[in-house]
Amino acid sequence: MRLTKFTDLSLRIVLRLAQGDDNRRITAREVAVAVGAPHTHVAKAVSKLQHLEVVDARRGRGGGLTLTPLGRQASVGWIVRELEGSGDVVGCVDDPPCPLLRGCALRAALRVAQEAFYASLDPLTVRDLVTGRETWLGQLQERSYSDAG
Repeated sequence: MRLTKFTDLSLRIVLRLAQGDDNRRITAREVAVAVGAPHTHVAKAVSKLQHLEVVDARRGRGGGLTLTPLGRQASVGWIVRELEGSGDVVGCVDDPPCPLLRGCALRAALRVAQEAFYASLDPLTVRDLVTGRETWLGQLQERSYSDAG
């Protein structure tokens, strides 16, 4: 599974803000430079993250961006689900629909795989990604070893 460029950018923004000082707001332009993206794309992603109540954005003097308390504690799986939407991994019902749709089991299998992907991200919070990198990497490895055996 490959995340959309929008989700990738949004996660970069969240991670950049999570690395910052809670008391200092960062401008969208500073974030754009830090994540290597055009300001207009960052502004669009910030708007969505603000709608999700993950980012607080204020205009004017003393304005800028910070993560909300929800943003710091949010599950990475939840954020990715919200940004990616509930669509299928493949376009079985696109226009025109796949002619093999009726007897194909691939769509259901991919849906299960997609949910497993999200489920592997559910235990991770944004805070985990910037403060406990070694800890959560170890937990992921332990989980994958125990699931395999």
